[in-house]
Amino acid sequence: MLSIRLANLDDAADEQIAVELLDMYCRDEMGDSKPLSEHARASLFPGLREHGGGVVLIAFETSDPHHPLPVGLAICLVGFSSFRGSKLLNIHDVAVSPAARGQGVGRQLMQAIESEARARCCTKITLEVRSDNLRAQKLYEQVGYHAAEPQQWFWSKILD
Repeated sequence: MLSIRLANLDDAADEQIAVELLDMYCRDEMGDSKPLSEHARASLFPGLREHGGGVVLIAFETSDPHHPLPVGLAICLVGFSSFRGSKLLNIHDVAVSPAARGQGVGRQLMQAIESEARARCCTKITLEVRSDNLRAQKLYEQVGYHAAEPQQWFWSKILD
């Protein structure tokens, strides 16, 4: 059984769970294939609080209700669509623990993200996905996402 809830950005236990799940994702081949930096570990929740638009969802496997097991994470940021003149929710990270993959955790996280976006009166959800992350692309297509027309590229410039 799966339970998904919003993380409390002021709660140390939620912070620890989110950091560990994000570290798991960073170590994955679809992440950076290396551990989450100490700076990122220490700055994740303080930075999301400062941003003011951070939305963190944590998925728990709850077959043992006394010991829920964190198995998934979504980190999203509320933004603004200038073309729509309204709020949007950008999915920044979606991560599912290797042991829980293929069990619908990602699909349920995507449904929870959409519910949260609707509750926040967002009119659009955006995300980026690696071109070689076919598993994620398949999930996103199954839940109604598609590549933008014309095709969009995500570019970045590292400043540190």
